[in-house]
Amino acid sequence: MIGRTRAIALAGLAGHVVDVEAHLAAALPGFTIVGLADASLQESRDRVRAAVASSGLEWPTRRITVNLSPASLPKSGSTTDLAIAVAILAAGGQVEAQRASRAVYLGELGLDGAVRPVRGVLPSVAAAVAAGLPHIVVPTANAAEARLVEGAHVTAVASLGELAQLLGNEHAILAPSQGPPTPPEAAALPPVADLADVRGQEGARAAIEAAAAGGHHLMMVGPPGAGKTMLASRMVGLLPELSVEDAVTVTGIHSLCGTFDPNNGLIRRPPFEAPHHSASAAAIVGGGSMMARPGSISRAHAGVLFLDEAPEFPARVLDTLRQPLESGEIVLHRAYGAARYPARFQLVMAANPCPCGNKGVRGRDCTCSPLQQRRYLGRLSGPLLDRIDIHIDVAPVRRGAPEGEETAVVAERVARARAAAKARLAGTGWVQNSQVSARWLRAHTPAGSLAVGQAALDQGKVSARGLDRSLRVAWSVADLAGAAEPTREHVGHALTLRNGGAQ
Repeated sequence: MIGRTRAIALAGLAGHVVDVEAHLAAALPGFTIVGLADASLQESRDRVRAAVASSGLEWPTRRITVNLSPASLPKSGSTTDLAIAVAILAAGGQVEAQRASRAVYLGELGLDGAVRPVRGVLPSVAAAVAAGLPHIVVPTANAAEARLVEGAHVTAVASLGELAQLLGNEHAILAPSQGPPTPPEAAALPPVADLADVRGQEGARAAIEAAAAGGHHLMMVGPPGAGKTMLASRMVGLLPELSVEDAVTVTGIHSLCGTFDPNNGLIRRPPFEAPHHSASAAAIVGGGSMMARPGSISRAHAGVLFLDEAPEFPARVLDTLRQPLESGEIVLHRAYGAARYPARFQLVMAANPCPCGNKGVRGRDCTCSPLQQRRYLGRLSGPLLDRIDIHIDVAPVRRGAPEGEETAVVAERVARARAAAKARLAGTGWVQNSQVSARWLRAHTPAGSLAVGQAALDQGKVSARGLDRSLRVAWSVADLAGAAEPTREHVGHALTLRNGGAQ
């Protein structure tokens, strides 16, 4: 006697359909799970047995073998509890086997038979629908999230007994509850901080605007209190809403991390991640046993990753950023396989000019030796800094500094600049200036403007990679100015931003 159901196993954000087969043999009672299951999944044997008994259903007194196919795919977590339980019930004839085999089941079982919510429901449901399996059973608490996937026919259940009744068993017992859950009201999203709060800093504000317009990475160096963190936190307000594709991806990542509220719908606002420098490498980059989980750099996908006090971060963490900065994804290798997570973010780093932060500040005495000053910023490797498009110095704010433009005004200019870049790059596969190739830059930048950058290269002021990045910034500056192509002044301004200026 064999019962069949389906579940989903996630490898990174990629979901794979798992065929769950339960075989009941006339032999000494036992329960075995095969198919490369980790320890947490092996523990489902006890959860499933207790849940079946608590639901008023008969536990088969036979040799039970559950196979999770494909056997070569690593499987982890408690998401397959519900699929395993239904497969066993179908094999024993306690539910209609044909009806049970039509759906994909996601959910963890409690000992009382309750179906508990799990992480990663959005990418799991999306994978099932893409595989041609639109009928999905999920925990009631995950129903709102599952219904965000277009084309999914979602059935929400609160207990194994309720599901057994839906599959034809009228004698199943519902798990004790306080009645149907009341769906919470959608929480209001916190308002975006306004750029007008930043007084003065005209050059730094212009640099932030150029970075937002072209998707460029940014490095800010300045003393404490100059406004570096305020500028960085207001950058996401300048970015446009996420496209549907990016919104689904970002929401899937946050679902996997357990940081997503489905009552607010898909995440449409670009995320902002600001990990502390004391956070572990696994927290920032991603990690974990069996299949690695996403870290801050993946949660910042399509948004901003802000590293305050960047030199204080471990060197191995900073150097790990070089891969996603180039490829837009992070690959985490573990013994059971590699997990790929998208990590296309805008990197914003901030640092003090020296360990005490007083170097070059009028009225303050710097207590750092020249060696300490060199070592401090020297913690940021040259290859990493070479991948940062804009480097600016942020000076202390003077008394009476005027307020700048509001976020809404600047965001409108950024949107126009992005639209111009997207129209210009139509058909190339690129949508932002930061993505274009060196060959395209040299073919489309006017000869006179290009000569300015080549002269800086010949003088050793920029590297070859630095020149390409400066030309990309020049196109963004031109788009903000409404120019069809960058002029010599635009390239000169971009080179200034590359070398620490903010004028």
